[in-house]
Parts: sequence; C-alpha cells; structure tokens
Amino acid sequence: MAIANKNIIFVAGLGGIGFDTSREIVKSGPKNLVILDRIDNPAAIAELKALNPKVTVTFYPYDVTVPVAETTKLLKTIFDKLKTVDLLINGAGILDDYQIERTIAVNFTGTVNTTTAIMAFWDKRKGGPGGVIANICSVTGFNAIYQVPVYSASKAAALSFTNSLAKLAPITGVTAYSINPGITKTTLVHKFNSWLDVEPRVAELLLEHPTQTSLECAQNFVKAIEANQNGAIWKLDLGTLEAIEWTKHWDSHI
Repeated sequence: MAIANKNIIFVAGLGGIGFDTSREIVKSGPKNLVILDRIDNPAAIAELKALNPKVTVTFYPYDVTVPVAETTKLLKTIFDKLKTVDLLINGAGILDDYQIERTIAVNFTGTVNTTTAIMAFWDKRKGGPGGVIANICSVTGFNAIYQVPVYSASKAAALSFTNSLAKLAPITGVTAYSINPGITKTTLVHKFNSWLDVEPRVAELLLEHPTQTSLECAQNFVKAIEANQNGAIWKLDLGTLEAIEWTKHWDSHI
C-alpha cells in the first residue's frame, strides 16, 4: 500500500520505534496521520508537522486498556472527521514482567480491543469498506525471551491474533500482518524486570546481543506497509526485513 495520500491511525506512535516510524510515514506523504498515545508530547507532534507541512498530523490521548465502547467512541470522532481510514497500526507495548496484568492488558488485550472497535467502521458485512491492520508484535512471539515469559507470551498471543485476522479477511474485508522487531535500541530494553526476578541482569544480558537502531526498524516498517501482504509475519532484525513462515502451521477444520 502506497502511503501517499492515505489516512493512517497509529496507536502509540510516539514511542521509541513508534516515533521513528511516524517520522518515516510522514516523509512518505500520507494525507492524515492520527496518533493515539497515552502521553501527550506537543514537541513531538510539532516535529512531525514540520517534517512535511502537507501532511495533517493530529493527536488524541488514548489508553489501550479502556473498554471497547470507549475506543469505538474515539474512533467515531476520527471517522466523522476523516470519513475514511486506510490503515490502523497497533503499537502499544510494555516490557516489565513485574506488571503481569498490565503487560497482558497493553500488549494483547489492547490490540484485540482496538481492532474490535474499528471493525464497526470497516467490516464489509456491515457495509464497511474494509481496511488494513499492522500489529507490532515481536520476535519473542515465536522465539521467547524465557526470562520474561509474560511479555513473550503476550506477544505470541498478539501474533496469533493477527494471523487469525488475516485468515478472516474474506469474511470481514480487513487484512492484517504483523511487525516483529528484534532487539532494538530503545528505552524499552535499557532496564526491565524479569518474572519473579529469575534473571536480575536480563536487560544487560539482552543488550550484549547484536541490536538494531529504531531508525533501521522504522525504515523497514515502512517497507512492510508498502508491501501490504495479508498474513505476512515480518521479522525486522539487525536492519533487515524478512517474511518468515509460522513455525507451526495447520488449517483448522472447525
């Protein structure tokens, strides 16, 4: 999908990977970039607007842990203004296995709820035009960091959800793919807690592995958006973009 002249909603578009990706998206010339994030950052929004004055960048405060009904209300405001939305990026995520409930709520439930809410506007069974969803998951979804099993499991759940969305596209008209970054230099990985303190040095040990910059990840993210491949499991690691096969693939016979 060419980004030029499209309307894009980016949940958590001001985070580490998120903000660099927002910059790359704005450079590609969408008509509208709507950023939904928990914390307002006027300086970041101003920077995005200055990058490409032809792009309308707007911000709405949003916590992905709110009920579906509240998300639907916010999306109605956005759809009433823009009329159409082409792409939803779900990018909210936390890495702290002390916060078990919140990790699941942000990394998995939030993705499910935001997706569920936008279906009211996109689902072709309701006369909607369809749309595209890009869910930011993680390589831990298929290759766990076992010292943070809650985080890894939440990302595996988000990945599985995304794969199902892709298979439901003939019914809903909504396509989906996952973005799975490898170890990326962001504040997320500088310091975090392992489950039950099984490895107090987990962040330090993780950063001993080769990493990529958030800019490298963002540039490949934009390439994945442009490829627009339903069901793709994109691995963004060490500055490369690779479509991988799901390790255990079978067709359900319900």
